[in-house]
Amino acid sequence: MAVHVAVLLLTCHALATFAATHTFDWNITWVTANPDGAFERPVIGINGQWPLDVLNFTKGDRVVANVHNMLGNQSTSMHFHGLFQNGTSDMDGPPGVTQCEISAGSTFVYNFTVDQTGSYWYHSHTRGQYPDGLRQAFFVDDPNDPYKGQYDEEVVLTLSDWYHEQMPTLIKGFISVLNPTGAEPVPNAALLNDTQNLTVSVQPGKTYLFRIVNVGAFAGQYFWVEGHSMRIVEVDGVWTNASETDMIYLTAAQRCSVLVTTKPDTGANFAMVGSMDTDLFDTIPEGLNPNVTGWLQYDVSQTLPQPQSKDTFDPFDDFNLIPVDGQEALGPADHTVTLDMKMDNLGDGANYAFFNEITYIAPKVPSLYSALSTGGSAVNPTVYGTDTNAFVLKKGDVVDIIVNNDDPGKHPFHLHGHAFQVLARSDDDVGHWNSSQAVNGFPQVPMRRDTLMVRPQGNFLIRFVADNPGVWFFHCHIYWHLVSGLAAVMVEAPLELQSQLSILSNHYEVCRAGGVPYLGNAAANTEHYFDLEGENRSVAPLPTGFTTGGIVALVFSCVAAFLGLATIAWYGAAPL
Repeated sequence: MAVHVAVLLLTCHALATFAATHTFDWNITWVTANPDGAFERPVIGINGQWPLDVLNFTKGDRVVANVHNMLGNQSTSMHFHGLFQNGTSDMDGPPGVTQCEISAGSTFVYNFTVDQTGSYWYHSHTRGQYPDGLRQAFFVDDPNDPYKGQYDEEVVLTLSDWYHEQMPTLIKGFISVLNPTGAEPVPNAALLNDTQNLTVSVQPGKTYLFRIVNVGAFAGQYFWVEGHSMRIVEVDGVWTNASETDMIYLTAAQRCSVLVTTKPDTGANFAMVGSMDTDLFDTIPEGLNPNVTGWLQYDVSQTLPQPQSKDTFDPFDDFNLIPVDGQEALGPADHTVTLDMKMDNLGDGANYAFFNEITYIAPKVPSLYSALSTGGSAVNPTVYGTDTNAFVLKKGDVVDIIVNNDDPGKHPFHLHGHAFQVLARSDDDVGHWNSSQAVNGFPQVPMRRDTLMVRPQGNFLIRFVADNPGVWFFHCHIYWHLVSGLAAVMVEAPLELQSQLSILSNHYEVCRAGGVPYLGNAAANTEHYFDLEGENRSVAPLPTGFTTGGIVALVFSCVAAFLGLATIAWYGAAPL
């Protein structure tokens, strides 16, 4: 026993010795940039800089980020995508879920320990800001990296789509009666490391670990390196058994690390290509180039060849990945959350997204603060609001989330606070989940990640253990669908949370500065927790009998009428 205690103490001392504290003073500011060389525009940067810095941590490090909003005309926030925030749910970042918006002039302190490894990214979780530039990759080194010694260097690659118009303007046009079909704005360009024509210098006969992150708002991206194969070794922070492929596919928010071994000589340079998934676009504008090309540059004196055109895409199916740790399928489930999703119109004529007929609307009081301030009533989902899609989970429960996609599009869903096992994912047009899909059982060692795409008119089933008390967002990571309400909230072990978590006084100061309540239920009622009078609600449904076609006809009839009246007025005002 004494030997075991001594070893434990030595281990704790070693961790304390090598763990570092990273303190960031981040002023969120406007910067002017032109990443695709076609259009100069304002972007959101940090300390007057854009692109943002790639961050590197080691497991066990502490991060202190003092986020000061100097934008002047917008509130902001910060989310460290993929980190579980064990014991620090209040540091997770999404406003309305775990914190109040950081209003102009306010400073919010994020303070947490990084207790996992892998590839991640940090981004604003406030309305439209990460597509406007407030996003970048970060990585956490693993002292027990199973592939240590098998690669010589690391290379960071971010894939993204890019818009010339700023997001507030695009959002206004997207959620509008003039866009009743919900057609998403199509990006103007694709970027690689927030630029185009990127070159990555490599040496012959070496192996590189490429850490690839899709930080885009909309488009999934295919990625390949001509003349080279890749070995997938990590997805979303989970080490996997090496799987060889010529192409990968990353939805918005997914990450993947691959090993690439270079050629034995410097006779040529090779194109590496990111190609936006145009299946997602309602229309393809004339002249749009969905590809972004970079190069593995062996020799600066050699030409940079144009990539070969591709007629078909055949990426590796991530469902077949096997985690290195061999974690077997959990089960059976103690609690099942079934989410039927669709896109439809509401009474203002605009198109919205729905889970179980509910369009998510953030409550007056952030859901985490309601969980902490409503006592024993926190176990009742009613206190979190009518339109938050809140589900209360018991600590230790094995939880299934089933998503049934009643939409003809693809949707990448991200769960905060957890990596989940992927037990089933259907092909296109299968319809809703049913047990016959598991007639041969689930994978013995299922793939794990935190972001997963559901196929058009298909479904998936994911599973995790509710072992992280907190309030966790579950949402589509296509930004257009999040802003139109495709989200739910998992309230995990709220009574345990009340005894474990204390909110920093700074966080409440930010709420007060923004005039946001932080006590009581979703309607800020601090006496009657089931009284939701005055809560935030989604737009009311369409009156019975109205259809999208009827809305379009009505809108254009009104437009025609106004134009007609304007013409008559102009004609009548003209001199005889």
